[in-house]
Amino acid sequence: MDLVVIWSGLIGLAIILYVILDGFGLGIGLLFRSTQNEEERDIMMDSIAPVWDANQTWLVFGGGGVFVAFPMIYGVVFSALYIPLLTFVFGLIFRGVAFEFRAHATRKSPWNKAFFFGSLVAVIAQGLTLGGVLSGTKVAEDHFAGGPFDWLNPFSVTVALALIAGYILLASTYLIIKTTGKVQERAYVRAFRAAWIVLAFQILVTIWTPFHYPSTLSNWFSPPRIYFIWIFPLIGLLAFYEVIIGLKKRREILPFVFSVVFFFAGYLGLIASIYPYVVPPSVTFQQAAAQQETLSFTLWGVIIVLPLVLGYTVYSYMVFRGKVGTERYY
Repeated sequence: MDLVVIWSGLIGLAIILYVILDGFGLGIGLLFRSTQNEEERDIMMDSIAPVWDANQTWLVFGGGGVFVAFPMIYGVVFSALYIPLLTFVFGLIFRGVAFEFRAHATRKSPWNKAFFFGSLVAVIAQGLTLGGVLSGTKVAEDHFAGGPFDWLNPFSVTVALALIAGYILLASTYLIIKTTGKVQERAYVRAFRAAWIVLAFQILVTIWTPFHYPSTLSNWFSPPRIYFIWIFPLIGLLAFYEVIIGLKKRREILPFVFSVVFFFAGYLGLIASIYPYVVPPSVTFQQAAAQQETLSFTLWGVIIVLPLVLGYTVYSYMVFRGKVGTERYY
């Protein structure tokens, strides 16, 4: 199999795993200010504390993989999106510091605000980055040729708002699994509202995308892609339906499972729409890839590291499965 295709799949897997796993952690940060008391905030923090480190691992894996396998992305995308990407890193750092300091602080209120603010900044920066990529990047002779604020437009802002709603959906359905009582009841309500908002944003972004990236329209309606690309919206709609039904019937696990499927469907539909371009509208995966020798050599490292990372992640969730109790994990 083509090494570029293998590496594209590996990077795509790392990105979606980070989005899902750290997504509900970021979503809990977004929900932090809407709680009623410190006890509820402690419960929410305890729900993610045992798997906090495992979730962050996928960001490192994905970022390192992009640097090794697709160095041109660093040269183009990081130049084009330097401001939102750096803001994203600062948001994660701010959020991480708040997480640790809150655990040992006598006055938790300032760190509660910091945890919320860091999470919000990180999510908005992620959305602006994705929106900036989909908006199109000016490239000339394999180098970024646009301006420093090309990423800032109504479309990227819309994507950022959509991501906020999406992470709140993931966080709410995750809290349904991990909590009981008032926290769980409010999570049901928030998840129901967020699901409808996410659906509305997905429809809006889907309609809007061809205006920034016209070739997506031909990809949707031209063979051979037309024969499979519409499977993803169908899966997304079915997953949304199952989320709503699961919430109405007060199911605990299924709403989160189908929320993840909802995300996967949107993610795969997006990839299928823009492929083979990794930096629309001009840089393909093949153009951005490193030399074959580099891809082959570093793949052996992935063969060793990836099972370890997956095993550690699965083990963490297995050990700390079940409802959040009175014990502190941090």
